[in-house]
Amino acid sequence: MTITDHLARHGLAGVPLLEADAPKQTKKDFTSDQEVRWCPGCGDYVILAAVQSFLPELGLKRENITFVSGIGCSSRFPYYLNTFGMHSIHGRAPTIATGLATSRPDQSVWVVTGDGDALSIGGNHLIHAMRRNVNLTILLFNNQIYGLTKGQYSPTSKVGQVTKSSPMGAVDQPFNPVSLALGAEASFVGRVMESDRPSMMATLRAAAEHRGTALVEIYQNCPIFNDGAFEKIKDRSEQEARLVRLEAGQPVRVGAEDARRVLVRTPGGALEFVPEDQADPTAYVVHDPYAEDPSQAFALSRLDSPEMTSVPVGIFRQVERPTYDDQVRAQVAGAQDAAGGPATDADLAALLRGKDTWTVA
Repeated sequence: MTITDHLARHGLAGVPLLEADAPKQTKKDFTSDQEVRWCPGCGDYVILAAVQSFLPELGLKRENITFVSGIGCSSRFPYYLNTFGMHSIHGRAPTIATGLATSRPDQSVWVVTGDGDALSIGGNHLIHAMRRNVNLTILLFNNQIYGLTKGQYSPTSKVGQVTKSSPMGAVDQPFNPVSLALGAEASFVGRVMESDRPSMMATLRAAAEHRGTALVEIYQNCPIFNDGAFEKIKDRSEQEARLVRLEAGQPVRVGAEDARRVLVRTPGGALEFVPEDQADPTAYVVHDPYAEDPSQAFALSRLDSPEMTSVPVGIFRQVERPTYDDQVRAQVAGAQDAAGGPATDADLAALLRGKDTWTVA
């Protein structure tokens, strides 16, 4: 279904669209002249290179792309891209991006944030952007630590994790960003690892094409303050046994072919992995990211454990629903049509001095 069809289906025919009309571009066109300043070995380098390589595929002019970031190591991102960008304030990137996406339909708006920036001070802003389904692509870098402020535990740090702010071990229960996004009714939710470039590129493509809020959690290593946080699933000898690669229309499986396990639904309704050669095919859980009901996607997001024995990656949910900014623009256009044109100064003055105003002597 095209974007035009999508809008017409929701009664929004005529909403202005962002058109892919740029001449052929390369990674170099999207690389700024700023010196990249992250710690040696930081996973952000890999993500930056992937995004710079991917952006030419959008077919959009650089002046039609904007990256908005908050505060944190990941939030340096806009400096290193030759697009419009804004290094905003702590946790508020989704809010600023919402205003931009609503007022400027000619912009492809991206949010770059970290687990601390997005899920601590920015928690409410993030969930409401997803609830509203604003046309945003949100990249959430998760290294399970506060990096820029030198190693405090973050909202995704594991229970018991020893950090500068939890010398006896963190006692907070961590957020699962994918579960949080699904609970907030995000219409597109994915998870990738920065070291798995093919999967990351495929998920970014799908997220960029999605109309609505697309959140992609990116597991990313911090070599200084939380080195090796994802080593169990980065180790190629362990990946096959631990990574659950979600594929639409396929049973959910994990493990090498000679030791493969398949996800089944038990008579009690729970999900569990069992050896495939012992499983009842009628009980297989088949992944359906297009299901309107996010319950199964949410259950998949809960498969993992702190030991990373079965980590789902890929696209959890990808559904269509009306977007906030499209609907706001349609409302404004409808009001203008009814009034015979845009609001005048007199209209605004009348609104401001309406019935619900009073003078305090």
